[in-house]
Amino acid sequence: MRHRVYPALIPAKAAPVLDIAAARKRGWRMTNSWRISTVNGALLALYFIPVWTFVAFKIVASPVHGLYDLANVSVALFLSDHLHVAAMDLVRLAWLLALGKMTVVMFFAVFLVMTTRASVRKSGGFDEALALALGIGSLITFASMVMASQVGEMAALRLHATELLLLLGGAILMATEPPFQRDPPPVRPWPSQPDVQPFTNSSS
Repeated sequence: MRHRVYPALIPAKAAPVLDIAAARKRGWRMTNSWRISTVNGALLALYFIPVWTFVAFKIVASPVHGLYDLANVSVALFLSDHLHVAAMDLVRLAWLLALGKMTVVMFFAVFLVMTTRASVRKSGGFDEALALALGIGSLITFASMVMASQVGEMAALRLHATELLLLLGGAILMATEPPFQRDPPPVRPWPSQPDVQPFTNSSS
């Protein structure tokens, strides 16, 4: 009589448990891919994209009236009163200011689109777009704040100081936050060797 020993089969109920655990782990990794600087940059983009787009389009529609808006009045008064810039040169500088603000808007929009993918958030591929938006925006708001202090426009000074603090806070947070730590590649475990016994003949 021959005795055969077969390896034990894995129960069928273990597969759903493993699937649920893997799904929970994937969901946790997707949530964990959002860094504080990424969330802060997205909030800054949601503010600067509509506000600066509206200001730039007002300059495009009417350069003189758009330049004397609250967001740009300090620049207009400084150029006309302190530097005595002519009207045609003032229009050209207004277009240049609108172009600079639209450049910041475009970089913020690129950053906002790239944050929708978890793989890009983990690799940090959007850091360049966010850094350029924060850098150019900080230069524009700082120059506008200095001009507002020179001409005595307190409302414009408060507006530019607030925007500058928002941009500098995002830049400092982006520079001080540690990089995203990637998960190690999964290691596939080898199945355990079944306990197989040789065939034996038993005499009756």
